[in-house]
Amino acid sequence: MATPLSADKVLSALKAEGVKVVEYKSWRTHNRNSAGAWGPVHGVMVHHTVTSGTSASVELCYAGRSDLPGPLCHGVIDKAGTVHMVGHGRANHAGKGDGAVLNAVIAEKKLPADKTADTDGNPHFYGFECVNLGDGKDPWPPEQVEAIVRAAAALLRAHGWGKSGDTSVIGHLEWQPGKIDPRGPGVSMSDIRKRVAARLKQSAGWSPSSPEEDDMPKRSLYETNSYT
Repeated sequence: MATPLSADKVLSALKAEGVKVVEYKSWRTHNRNSAGAWGPVHGVMVHHTVTSGTSASVELCYAGRSDLPGPLCHGVIDKAGTVHMVGHGRANHAGKGDGAVLNAVIAEKKLPADKTADTDGNPHFYGFECVNLGDGKDPWPPEQVEAIVRAAAALLRAHGWGKSGDTSVIGHLEWQPGKIDPRGPGVSMSDIRKRVAARLKQSAGWSPSSPEEDDMPKRSLYETNSYT
């Protein structure tokens, strides 16, 4: 059983992996723990927001909707590759999915097709929402995809996941029947998993040798900002 990382450890892991981070409002204590369990955690789930614009997307994922209280994830990854932290603890992002998929994630084995929605995923996955319209046309910039890779690798590395296989990071479309995220030009879960696996073979601060493979900002190893 994997105990969820503290807020400080999440930040430290992201920073070490070279992720640019912004802390949004009271994200450290913003969660849905009153509605159910948080943990044990077993993996990372990637989503798209079906929105445009960083500020509006971050606020939506923090506050939620009238029918679904926030936080709607733990971090929002914008088009420029910045991760905006909006929650820590249980978040309304995974919903019910296939228990067989969860078992495969735990075992780090090949994912089966998601056929049922019989298991609550909110206790078991860290969630990243990525700013994208989700219409299959809105492109995913390299900076954004690289941030997904680094953020996922950071949490896998911190938990010691990814040693037996590459399925500790999955897309929402692989968890819950009927979901399609993430999708669009420039993103695929198979590519993300391949790149996460490559990172985990290196030190946390590693960058690929090919410039086109590494589009994260080079100003420093990491940056941390806070909204005022």
